[in-house]
Amino acid sequence: MAMDRRQFIAVASAAMVGTLPLGAFAADKIVLGFSQIGAESEWRTANSESIKQSAKEAGIDLKFSDAQQKQENQIKAIRSFIAQKVDVIAFSPVVESGWETVLREAKAAKIPVILSDRAVDVKDDSLWVTFMGSDFVEEGRRAGRWLLEKTKGGTGDVNIVELQGTVGSAPAIDRKKGFEEVIKADPRLKIIRSQTGDFTRAKGKEVMEAFLKAEGKKINVLYAHNDDMAIGAIQAIEEAGMKPGKDITIISIDGVKGAFEAMIAGKLNVSVECSPLLGPQLMQAVKDLKAGKTLPKRIVTQEGVFPAEVAAKEFPNRKY
Repeated sequence: MAMDRRQFIAVASAAMVGTLPLGAFAADKIVLGFSQIGAESEWRTANSESIKQSAKEAGIDLKFSDAQQKQENQIKAIRSFIAQKVDVIAFSPVVESGWETVLREAKAAKIPVILSDRAVDVKDDSLWVTFMGSDFVEEGRRAGRWLLEKTKGGTGDVNIVELQGTVGSAPAIDRKKGFEEVIKADPRLKIIRSQTGDFTRAKGKEVMEAFLKAEGKKINVLYAHNDDMAIGAIQAIEEAGMKPGKDITIISIDGVKGAFEAMIAGKLNVSVECSPLLGPQLMQAVKDLKAGKTLPKRIVTQEGVFPAEVAAKEFPNRKY
C-alpha cells in the first residue's frame, strides 16, 4: 500500500533523527537480574553502587533485588528473574549452601548464572558459569602474614580474638581458614575467642564487649573479618578504657574509607583490601556471555594490603 505524503514525512523524519529502529534496539537490550545480599556494610553499599552505575554505562537493563541478608529472599528473587526470562542472572550468595534446587531451575530455563563476590557449595559446577571476586583464603593469609611479621622475635603468647563474618558465608569460612593456616607457623599465636559479628558494626561492638568482659587485658590482637566489625569493636575497646591500635593490635579486611580514617587516627593497624568495585567486570562478563564467548571459571580481583603507615598517603585514592 502506497504511503500518503504525511506518512512519508513522518517515517523520513524518524529515520533522520534515529528514532525509527528504537523498538528493535530495545528488544536487543541485555537484561540482567542481580540479587544482592543487602546493605550490611560500607563495602556492600559500594558494591551495589558499582553494579548499578556500570549497568547504566553499559546500557544493560538491570533488575536489582536486595535480599536484606536472607537466603529465602535471594531464592525468591532468582525465581522471579527466571519467570521474567532475563538473559543472565548474577548474585552474591549470603551463604554457601542450599542453592542446588534454584540453580537447577535457572539451568533448565537456559539462563546462565554468574557468582559475584561469593561462591556457592554445590556438587554440580555446571550450575554456574563463572565466579568473580576476591580470593578470601588469600585475604586471610595476608592478615596472618602481617601478624607473623609484626610479632616476629617477641616472647610469650599472643592472644587473638576473632570477629567472624556471617556464619556459613564464603568470606567467613575462607578468611578464617587462610588466617589459621598462616599463624600456625608460630605456636605463640593463639585464637582464644572466636564468634560471629555478622559483618555489621553494631554486632562487632556487641561481641567485642563480650570478649573484653571475658578476657579483658589478656587480649593482644583482634582479627576482624571486615572493617565494619572492626570499627564497632574499636568503640567497645575505647568504652572499656583501652586504646585500640595500641593496647590491642587490630587487623581487618576490606579497605573501606572508614578503615583508612581509623588507621589515620591510630586506632586500626592494618586493613587487607577486598575491592567491591566489581561492576565493570560483571557487565563485561554479561556482554561476553551474550556474545557467545566462553568465560574462565574463576575471575580473581587484584588487591593489596594497607598498613597504618601508608593510610594517609593512600586515603585520597580510595573510591569506597
